Amino acid sequence: MKKLKMYLDTSVWSFYYADDAPEKKEITREFFDKIVDYEIYTSEVVINEILRASSNKKKQLLDLLKKHEPIKLDINNEILQLADVYIQKGIIPPKKKDDAIHIACCTWHQIDILLSWNYKHLVNVLRKQRIFAVSLEEGYNKPLELITPMEAIDEKDQT
Repeated sequence: MKKLKMYLDTSVWSFYYADDAPEKKEITREFFDKIVDYEIYTSEVVINEILRASSNKKKQLLDLLKKHEPIKLDINNEILQLADVYIQKGIIPPKKKDDAIHIACCTWHQIDILLSWNYKHLVNVLRKQRIFAVSLEEGYNKPLELITPMEAIDEKDQT
C-alpha cells in the first residue's frame, strides 16, 4: 500500500520536546515511533521557524529533523500567492502568514495530510472547510486533511 504524504508543521516537531505539555509530548513521541507509516515532508518555512528557537531547542529540533529526514518541499511564487489568497479571504490572519504558507505548500504539492497541533489556525473543522472551498476556487481539487498527531496514530496499534 502506498504511504500517505504527510507534512509536519513546526508544532509537531516542537511538541516532541514540550515538557510543559506532557500529554501532547507523549502523543507526539508515539506518533514519531510510527512515522514509518508515512512519507514525511517539511519546508523552508518549518526550518526557518525552528531557527528562531532558543539555541538549545534549535539544536534538539534540527537533530530531530536530521534523524527523520523529511523531504523538503520548495516554496515558489505560486505557493506564496495561494497563501496570500488564504489571508485575503480571512481564513488565516495576516500575522500568521507562515501558517498560510504551510497550507498553500501542502495544497500546491498535493500532500495528503498537514499534521499540526495548531488548533487555532489550522486544525479545526470550520477552517478546514473554508480552506478546501478556497482551494477549489483556485483550481486545486485534492482535499487536504488537517489533523493532529493523535489522529495519525493507527488505532489498530492501540491497546
